[in-house]
Amino acid sequence: MASNPIPPPRIALIGCGLVGRKRLPMLPPGSVRFACDSDLTRAQQLAAQSPGCLATDSVEKAVASPDVELVLIATVNASLAPIALQAVQHGKHVLVEKPAAVTVRELDELDAAAKQRGVRVRVGYNHRYHPACLKALELFQSGALGPILFVRGRYGQGGRIGYEQEWRADPKRSGGGELIDQGVHLIDLAGIFLGEFTEVTGHAATYFWKMPVDDNAFLSLRDRDGRTAWLHASCTEWKNLFSFEIYGRDGKLHWEGLGGSYGLERLAWYKMLPQMGPPETAIFEYPRGDESWQIEMAEFFEDIRLGRTPVPGLKEARAVLAVVEKIYGR
Repeated sequence: MASNPIPPPRIALIGCGLVGRKRLPMLPPGSVRFACDSDLTRAQQLAAQSPGCLATDSVEKAVASPDVELVLIATVNASLAPIALQAVQHGKHVLVEKPAAVTVRELDELDAAAKQRGVRVRVGYNHRYHPACLKALELFQSGALGPILFVRGRYGQGGRIGYEQEWRADPKRSGGGELIDQGVHLIDLAGIFLGEFTEVTGHAATYFWKMPVDDNAFLSLRDRDGRTAWLHASCTEWKNLFSFEIYGRDGKLHWEGLGGSYGLERLAWYKMLPQMGPPETAIFEYPRGDESWQIEMAEFFEDIRLGRTPVPGLKEARAVLAVVEKIYGR
């Protein structure tokens, strides 16, 4: 006899902007009990798309509800950790969007509270679940690249009219500029292939946008073996760009594109031949788009069911923010 499927956790979705609207269709039908936003109209619009979902502008009402088991947080950066802490203190599991906080101290406080309450916290570094990244990890873990030498990554977009007036340009709400926005994805991905960074150098600069946060960041990160991640995040890219390269002694992987305005997502595997010269090349293309949001959510449901520590979680988010703090000189 087939066993009954385990129902998904009951969810409160905090933050009904762009990312919240992306998250909603990836959640099991009927699982969202609350849609919460400081703009009640936005919460009502999102709640109308999910049967049985209530709209509210009260975070406390949503996270304290006995009908909620999991809180998904997609707000401006400065609100992420405080809301996550509030949810954890109510005994809820949490998926919080990257960077999860604006300081390492906030993450440490959140981690201590989560351990005390015995709840799971996952951080939304969803680029890990893009198909090209999953394939790159498969090849890396198989040893196909040989010992890793270095990583090179570029990630950028061009902003838009009025970008300098948006919340990302307000340090009190964002915690910084392009480095803490798109740059954290590059740092997180580089850490998968190189591990902990023991030497952090670089700088953040503002070249174009008239705002008190950075529009470009340049990083050189080294692990204990001297292997380097050379990273550049920019919102003066004009043509959206994602490029991530992993160099090994026996070959190289090049992931480019994220779909949409970033272009077709593809992974090139360049395999060195014994005689060197032009490599043997395999190209993997992913025209069907990005399923990272669904895969990430399914992973978190399994984290909760199995009682396992989420990866990426607070440990990984802390490693990223430690680099950010170093570059910002905090």
